[in-house]
Amino acid sequence: MTTFDLGALGARVRRERHARGLTLDDLAAASGVSRSMLSEVERGSRTPTVLTVDRIATGLGTSLARLLRDELADPVVVLRHGEQDVVRDPAGWERRVLSPVRTGVEFEFMRTTIGPGVDAGTFDPHAPGSREHLAVESGRLLLTLDGTPVQLGRGDSIAYAGDVHHGFANPGTEPCVYYLVMDLTP
Repeated sequence: MTTFDLGALGARVRRERHARGLTLDDLAAASGVSRSMLSEVERGSRTPTVLTVDRIATGLGTSLARLLRDELADPVVVLRHGEQDVVRDPAGWERRVLSPVRTGVEFEFMRTTIGPGVDAGTFDPHAPGSREHLAVESGRLLLTLDGTPVQLGRGDSIAYAGDVHHGFANPGTEPCVYYLVMDLTP
């Protein structure tokens, strides 16, 4: 299902929650993820879906990447293909994090593959002022922004506010591959 360490994920969620002075109940309210699920994730005893990890990150005001990897302070960071964090959702899609986690930077660059006919779900709004930029490499993507559908095909790109509900689905018969850049810094 995933290529990340559940214990490390749990420790990072707990560290980010404590750094923000949040209780499990506070984070549950901010993320829409139940207190019991958050507790299990923090203990490393339950494998969350990609959507759940994203909701936790959003509730913390950070990126999925920051929950998957420790910060890197080097001025130049090369992430070889085998070193990149990859999360696979049982629904039939995969997200590969291409950007390093940097101190004081809430930015994420991802490559996502969604199987034919797969709906990856609707993601919660990020912090006010967040921006997302998306480019479709292949296939078709149905992007939904606060309930408004936008059909995108190979070579299309779009920029939009990240502080809205946004859903990703592949209405096509071939895999859809797209790149997504998230700037969560307001």
